Amino acid sequence: MKVYNFSAGPSILADWVKEEAQRQFVDYCGCGMSVVEMSHRSAQYAPIHQEAKTLLKELMNVPDDYEILFLQGGASTQFAMVPLNLMPSGKADYVLTGHFAEKALSEAQKYGDAVAVGSSREAGYTYIPDVDSLACRKEADYLHITSNNTIFGTHYTRYPKNKCLVADMSSEILSAPVDVSQFGLIYAGAQKNIAPAGVTIVIVRKDLLGNASPVCPTMLDYAVHAKADSLYNTPPVFCIYMAMLTFRWLKSLGGLQTMAEINRDKAAMLYDYIDESGFYVNPVQKEYRSLMNVPFVTPNKDLDAQFVKEAAAQGLVSLKGHRLVGGMRASIYNAMPVEGVKSLVAFMQKFAKEHRND
Repeated sequence: MKVYNFSAGPSILADWVKEEAQRQFVDYCGCGMSVVEMSHRSAQYAPIHQEAKTLLKELMNVPDDYEILFLQGGASTQFAMVPLNLMPSGKADYVLTGHFAEKALSEAQKYGDAVAVGSSREAGYTYIPDVDSLACRKEADYLHITSNNTIFGTHYTRYPKNKCLVADMSSEILSAPVDVSQFGLIYAGAQKNIAPAGVTIVIVRKDLLGNASPVCPTMLDYAVHAKADSLYNTPPVFCIYMAMLTFRWLKSLGGLQTMAEINRDKAAMLYDYIDESGFYVNPVQKEYRSLMNVPFVTPNKDLDAQFVKEAAAQGLVSLKGHRLVGGMRASIYNAMPVEGVKSLVAFMQKFAKEHRND
């Protein structure tokens, strides 16, 4: 039975990526070693590291005045690294659009005057606040947003203008082209759209380096990692290798514009059925619906639980919604094939037909 993994993370990887990693797992390119046992200082690993950086720079069209870093600790560590490095005046603004935006703000408040300048909490995070109406402070060092909200299924359709815009892009990075020059810093945990958990991508404008707080630990200083080319300590070698393979795969498809078209088609297929079904409901305002994470519910919680169970028996796994919202959530990241979404919609149709009067 073909299994389609709709997990929000760790999530599905492209078949080609997994097969290529499997093919060379024991003996990488004839060197007699697996990537998982290579020294990060070795001649065998260096080309992997550099190709990963080069491909990411090409895919995202990263300007020359930005550094690309491969770090550890996930996006959650970035919640602390950002204020420790980018808040020299002690003030920062945040937009609250979901659970992880809340966590980022809470962490920043440990290091300075960090405040929410916009929020959709009162509406259950079902929309993105108007970016032109945010109560941003001129003296704030940066404005932090969460570009896609994994749990609540919203995303920004356009970004605020700010002298230093910081974005957590963990659940939508590489899903569509983005103008990196609009941002002071972009960060993303890899386990949703890039690689297994273990590596975190940071793209930071070079002029922002070197301003870390005096209390910033060495391991949390962007400038330290930039100077060492992300090799200050032992990096997650295998995860960077897997990221490199994903970047190769994306390039082979035609890059991020092609990926964006595929993602729009997949999301439209699922949302269109939900809206026309008269059985399932997606609570997000249509303008702000995520292309990566699609939450939905049936008419009652008992049916939700039954849906998840029956779907799993059909090979449609990890559809249970986050505990904060319940229901179901289909994460349809880059690696989710169109066939997976078609299979999900076909099951949803069958389930609705059988339970419409329950």
